[in-house]
Amino acid sequence: MDKNIRIAIIGGGPAGLSAGMYLEKKGYENYVIFERQDRVGGKCWSPHYNGRRYEMGAIMGVPSYYAVHDVEEFCGITHDGPKLNRNYKNANGDVIEPFARTLGNIIKNPWMLKMKGQLKKFGELLETKYKGYDVNGHRGVAEGRYDGYAVTPGREKIEGVNPNLKDLALPFKKFCEMNGVPLVQKIWIGPFTSFGYGYFDEIPAAYVLKYLDYQTCMNFVKVNLWTWKEGTQYIWEQLNAHLKNPARLNSTIDKVERKDGKVYVTVNGKVEEYDKIIVTAPLYIPNKRADGQKGMVEYFDARADELELFSKIDYERYDVQAFLTDPDKHPEISYYVFDNMEPEKLGHLMVYYRRWKDTVDQVITTYALRKHKNSKEIPYEECRQMVQDDLKIMHNPAKEVINEWSVYYFPHVFTEDYAAGWYDKVEAMQGKYDTYYAGEVMSFGDMDETAEYSRELVERFF
Repeated sequence: MDKNIRIAIIGGGPAGLSAGMYLEKKGYENYVIFERQDRVGGKCWSPHYNGRRYEMGAIMGVPSYYAVHDVEEFCGITHDGPKLNRNYKNANGDVIEPFARTLGNIIKNPWMLKMKGQLKKFGELLETKYKGYDVNGHRGVAEGRYDGYAVTPGREKIEGVNPNLKDLALPFKKFCEMNGVPLVQKIWIGPFTSFGYGYFDEIPAAYVLKYLDYQTCMNFVKVNLWTWKEGTQYIWEQLNAHLKNPARLNSTIDKVERKDGKVYVTVNGKVEEYDKIIVTAPLYIPNKRADGQKGMVEYFDARADELELFSKIDYERYDVQAFLTDPDKHPEISYYVFDNMEPEKLGHLMVYYRRWKDTVDQVITTYALRKHKNSKEIPYEECRQMVQDDLKIMHNPAKEVINEWSVYYFPHVFTEDYAAGWYDKVEAMQGKYDTYYAGEVMSFGDMDETAEYSRELVERFF
């Protein structure tokens, strides 16, 4: 492809900024990144309070976040943030120990012995029966094949046929039960459901395992985590500052027309001409959002195949509150509430997070889900109150809420559409209308998977 073509990138989050970086690395410098907000970072949002930054979106990374590490090297930064740890409470606010941490406790607890056995079996199954499960993206899975890059520092290109991969379309709960390892859900649920990615009885196993491949999940379990002193948003602020063409903030795109081999973008009332366009912003948003965010099909000259496929996308309603406590009510550590991570406890507090350990004059952030495929969606205000009531039960009541966010989160399709080849149909459309689709739904809704997919997209098509 001609290195001088004009490329429009919609979205200044991890996917869009990474697309710009990887294009630059390949010699494409004639690109523009449009961001509708007044900041970059997307769901990596790290506001300031009392001289320090706290997290309203992404919190942490792990050593297997290779695309994020690409960004660190590109910008000359590193993961220099506070060391994280956590404890556990039940729904009554009592501190508990759900996992035996010593050999003596394990021997006394047959359930833990059984879990350890299933965990070992699961790791072996993923490496053998489900070989290729962990490549970035979903291309070929519904057809029983894998085609992508390995989750290794070198990210080698791998491909092959494995009919067992079709099982990944099943909900993760059913997938685990079918393979005789139901107890591993107790390990995977912490960094999955509490991080807002839905429940195991509804979400295809492919999403769970593309994000939480075995090595990534074990890093979470062992608390082998990365954080950034200035927050996860800092990663993307630094990348934006190091790009030859930083994102154009406050860009309102009213219309995109694709005709005669060109792409015409109407932004802030002015029409601009491009040769190609990469969409990392949402492709479809069911129902109107209070923040005015729209899906691609609402402002593009969307074609019939785009409308048909993208209308299958749903997303999670994941809410975050940042609050202050009285000094004597400040939690001593972050807490997970496993009891509240089941669909029956929809809307309740699942985890609350203390970032800075050296002071109680900082915010605590709470996280709750209020949507399940087979349940009535809980209204935002009702969920907000449920979380504050739960904090009282946890003995850490909020004195004041200083920030809150209900964000478009984790776009995905469900089992029927996944198994019917949704991803292969969308992948077959890449470039068809001088348009390339990237962002969360094409891989997974965490910062590393989205950045990694942008790398793969650039490698494949540019």
